[in-house]
Amino acid sequence: MFTPRLAVFDMDGTLLDSVPDLAACSRELLEICHLPPLTDAEVRTMIGNGVPTLVQRVLDAGHKKLKAITSQPYVLPFTKAEAVQKFMELYTPRATRLSRLFPGTQQALEQLKSAGWLLAVCTNKPEVAAQRILDNFGLTSLFAAIGGGDSFAAHKPDPAHLLGTIKQAGGEVSRSVMIGDMPPDCGAATGAGVRFVFAAWGYGSSALAAQADAQAGSMMDIPSVLPVLLPA
Repeated sequence: MFTPRLAVFDMDGTLLDSVPDLAACSRELLEICHLPPLTDAEVRTMIGNGVPTLVQRVLDAGHKKLKAITSQPYVLPFTKAEAVQKFMELYTPRATRLSRLFPGTQQALEQLKSAGWLLAVCTNKPEVAAQRILDNFGLTSLFAAIGGGDSFAAHKPDPAHLLGTIKQAGGEVSRSVMIGDMPPDCGAATGAGVRFVFAAWGYGSSALAAQADAQAGSMMDIPSVLPVLLPA
């Protein structure tokens, strides 16, 4: 039985420029915790390993800034788990208030879909947030599966996350490609035995290109890069 080719996309830094909203919510959380704010550029370096890691990095950076200006002891007003919950309460309703799709994203996805590709998302962002973002941009119907960071027992860079997303989408490993911008994307693809395309327009270091099977300069290049890497 013929299985269509499957393109699996990371979300933050690949489909979506999410820094503006993630940074704004990080600053709101820091304010609640009575910690100094972070810039968009600072938060950008913390994205890619899921919300719990992002929140931990944000709180650590805020605490470090506080220690630089006062010697007073500091105690977080709630647990780390509660901080993550608070962040999601701030972020989920406003995930697309300032964030935008990268140029050419919708056109590229529609072009791939028209060419017979299956499409999926594999993101460390919680599934409910990823689903809401795709709904808000009118993209949900293009995707056969949305594998969030909490959709399976593991998340990127664990290959089980990507493998679960591929299975959910009805794809096959040998006919799948992962497109992403960060080491967790590359790590999941390598561990799963899936070809990896480095999204050079995203948040990751250009050094990651050396570990990729191919790279693309923009989402608009993806429809031409993928068929070369994985012919019909």
